[in-house]
Amino acid sequence: MKIKFTLFAVALSCQISFAQEKNSTAVNKLSEVVVTGQFEPQSIKKSVFNVRVISSQDIQNLAANNLADVLNQYLNITVRPSSTSGRSTVSLFGLDAQYFKILVDNVPLVNEAGLGNNTDLSQINLNDVDHIEIVEGSMGVTYGGNAVSGVLNIITKKSSPYKWGINAAVQEETVSDEYSLFKEGRHIQSVRVTHNFDKNWFVSVGANRNDFQGHLSDKNGIDYNENDGSRGYRWLPKDQLNGTALIAYNKDNFRFFYKFEYLDENVDYFNSTVQSGFSPVKGSYRYADDKRYLTNRYFHNLNATGKIFSQLNYNVSLSHQKQQRDVEDFRYLFATKDEANNVKVKDQSMEVLYSTGTVSNFFTDKKVDLQLGYEFVNNQGYSLVQEASNIFVPVRKTIENYDFFASSEIMATQRFSIRPGIRFSAQSKFENQYASSVGLRYLFDKGIEVRGSYGNGFRTPTFEELYSKLIFDGHFFIGNENLIPETSTSYETSFKKTTVFSSGLQMSNTLSGSYLDVDDRIDMALTGFNTDTGNPEYQYINISKYKVWNFSTTNQFRKDNLGLNFGAAIIGISQKIENKVFTSDDKFLYSFNLNASFSYFLPKWKTTFSGYYKYNGKTQRFIEGSSSFILSDVGQSNWLDMSARKNFLKEKFEVTIGARNLFDITNVNQTNTNQTAGHAAPGEVMLAYGRSYFLKLAYNLNL
Repeated sequence: MKIKFTLFAVALSCQISFAQEKNSTAVNKLSEVVVTGQFEPQSIKKSVFNVRVISSQDIQNLAANNLADVLNQYLNITVRPSSTSGRSTVSLFGLDAQYFKILVDNVPLVNEAGLGNNTDLSQINLNDVDHIEIVEGSMGVTYGGNAVSGVLNIITKKSSPYKWGINAAVQEETVSDEYSLFKEGRHIQSVRVTHNFDKNWFVSVGANRNDFQGHLSDKNGIDYNENDGSRGYRWLPKDQLNGTALIAYNKDNFRFFYKFEYLDENVDYFNSTVQSGFSPVKGSYRYADDKRYLTNRYFHNLNATGKIFSQLNYNVSLSHQKQQRDVEDFRYLFATKDEANNVKVKDQSMEVLYSTGTVSNFFTDKKVDLQLGYEFVNNQGYSLVQEASNIFVPVRKTIENYDFFASSEIMATQRFSIRPGIRFSAQSKFENQYASSVGLRYLFDKGIEVRGSYGNGFRTPTFEELYSKLIFDGHFFIGNENLIPETSTSYETSFKKTTVFSSGLQMSNTLSGSYLDVDDRIDMALTGFNTDTGNPEYQYINISKYKVWNFSTTNQFRKDNLGLNFGAAIIGISQKIENKVFTSDDKFLYSFNLNASFSYFLPKWKTTFSGYYKYNGKTQRFIEGSSSFILSDVGQSNWLDMSARKNFLKEKFEVTIGARNLFDITNVNQTNTNQTAGHAAPGEVMLAYGRSYFLKLAYNLNL
C-alpha cells in the first residue's frame, strides 16, 4: 500500500528557534536557561559562551526521532550518512565527528570506537529530551580532549509538574516512495511513563523502537538471485530499540539522579554478489554471503549536586558505559530463504569508567567565582584487525587520562565579565596535554551583547588511528602507535542585539566570527610502495595543518503566534597535507550556506505550521590523486522540511503530518574521486534517500 501526504510549501526561516503556542511560553523561558559550560544553570544572556538552544518544541515540529533528524537544519553543521554501515556522523566547520563532542547531561556518550566523538547520530534517541545546547569553538578547558570544534549537550527531562504522565506515540514514514505497513518504510513506536511519588521523588521509564526497512532505490532486495550487482539495498535496513529509566530526588539544596539507557541495534547487509554451489543433497543452488551488524550500548550515569560547608556548590557525575558491535556472517540460501553457517564474532567495543566533578562558589562576593574540577577516564578498547594472509587478530588496549581544571568568572563591572581557565591532562598513552581559554562578555545599552573568546585544546588519536589493520589482496591500511595528539587554537567573537518594539515584535540579531587552527592533524596517507609487489601502502600519520575561519549571522523575529528566523554563513578552509610522496596546496577554499525556518500557531484550529530550509553551497577540498593532491568539488544541495501539528481533546491527542526533503535530494556530484591511469572520474556523495512523508499520532495523559 502506498501512502503519500501532499503538503504545500510556504515561506522559509532559520536557526532552529521558533515562536510557539501561547501556552508554551513557560517552555520557551525554560529553554533559555542553559547549563553547558556554566558554573551553575543560568540564562543565555549571562553566559560568557554563545550557547544555541534547540527546544523540545523544535523536536516535536520536526517529528524527529533521533539526532540526525534535527541537525540536518543547523547552520555550519553537515550530517554525513553512510549507506554501507548505516551510521550518521556530524561535521562542523568541515571537521569531522572526531573533533565535535556529544554529551548527555554533561557526560560524553560512548560508542564502540570512542567516547563523545565519532558518535552515530542515528543511535541517539530523543524520546526523553528536554532541550539540546550547542556551543561552537574550543571547549577544551571544561570538557577536555577532542572538544575542538564544539560540543553538543543533550539535556534530558528529570521532573514533571504532574503526579502521573503517560505519553505514547506511533509514527509512520515513507522512505522516498517506498512504503508498506510492515515491509517498507520507517515505523516508530514510543512510550514514556513518569510518576512523582511525592514532592521529592520522581521516576520515569520509556522505550522507543525505530524500524527502518531500508531503501531499495535501484536495488532489488534480499531475494533477488541474479548475479548482476543489483541485489540488496541502497540504504541498509536497521532496527533499533532504546530503553531508558530515571530516578531523581530533589530536596532543599541537594539533588541527585540516576539514569540508565539501553540500545539494541541490528543492521543487515546483503551482498550484491550472488554465487552458485553444488552438494549431493541439494544439487545446484544459489546463495549469497551476507552479514549482520549487532550493536548494544549500556549507559549508567549517577549525578549529585548540592552544597558543602553551607556555601560551596558541588556537581559530581559517575558513569559506566559500554558499547559493543558484533558481526554475524551467514550464507543466505535463495531456494529456501534460510540462513546457514552463521558465525558471530566480536568486532569492536569500548567500555568506559568516567567521572567528572566541580566545586564552585568559593567567595561570598558574587563579583568573583572560582570553579575547580576533575575528569577521570578509563577507556578499555577492543578491535578485531586483519593482518596479512587473512589472519584476524584481537587487539585489547586500555587508555586513561586524569584531568584537573580551574576556571574563574570575574564580574569586573555589572556589564563586563571575564572567564579565564586552564586544564592539565595526565595521559597514560601520550605526553601530558594542556588546554587554556579566556572568555569575555560585555553588555551594552539597548540590548547589545558582545562576546569574545580564545581557547587552545587538543585531540588525542582514536583507537582506530592507533591500532587498526586492514591488509589483504593489495590493500594495506594500518594504524600508528607513534601518533601524537593534535593541538588547536581558536578565536571567537559575536555581537548580538535584542529589540522589543511597542507593537509586540521581538527581534534578535547576531553576527559572529571565528578562526580555528589545527596542527599535527592525523589522516590516512600514502607512506610508500611495497618493494616486492609495488602496491601502495597507507598509514595514519600526523601529516597536515588545518585552518578555518567562519562568519555567520542569525536573525530571529517573533510577534504573537509567528516566528521567523534566518541565518547565513561563509566558511574558508585551508588544509596543507603532506605525505612521503607529495604535498597539497594550502590555499583557502570557500563555501556558503544558509538556513531559514518559520513557525505559526493558528489559534482557531489549534494548529502549528512549521517549515525548515537549509542550503549547502558547493565545497572544495584537496584529495590524494595518483601523483599529486588534486582539487575535488562537492556540489550544492537544498533541503526543505514542512509540518503541521494539531492538538485535539484538550491537548491530550496530537497529530503531526509533514514531509522531509521536499526537494528530493539523494546524492550530489563530487569531481575527481577516482584516479585510474591518470584520468579523473566523478563520483557521488550520498546525502539522503529522497523525499519522504510522515504521520505521527501522540497521546498525552497527565494526571
